[in-house]
Amino acid sequence: MKQLTLSTLIIIASAAASPAALAQDVAAGKTSFNKCLACHAIGEGAKNKVGPELNGLNGRKSGTAEGYSYSEANKNSGITWDQATFKDYIKDPKAKIPGTKMVFAGIKNEQEASDLWAFLAQYDKDGKTK
Repeated sequence: MKQLTLSTLIIIASAAASPAALAQDVAAGKTSFNKCLACHAIGEGAKNKVGPELNGLNGRKSGTAEGYSYSEANKNSGITWDQATFKDYIKDPKAKIPGTKMVFAGIKNEQEASDLWAFLAQYDKDGKTK
């Protein structure tokens, strides 16, 4: 009985700790976005640069930012951006979308990728924070 109780407590403690361990930090995501600034813009008045502006990324289909000249690979990837897809992509963009024009080594750190997504996802299509 003691072993069952101890096992139950461990499972409950693990479940409670997991979300906290992966909690997203928008401020940390903003700092991480500095790696992206050379090619991307976000927020009110954002314009396409070497890469597309990233307003309204959550739920947007890949290859659809107005006025940006995407690679065929991006346009035909079938991706709709959400947290899971973004985190998989940002680890190694060229592996996720072979033929993409994006030249970026990637962000391998899971927490940093989560934080970056939290920062990006807060912007609607008009560049206003939700």
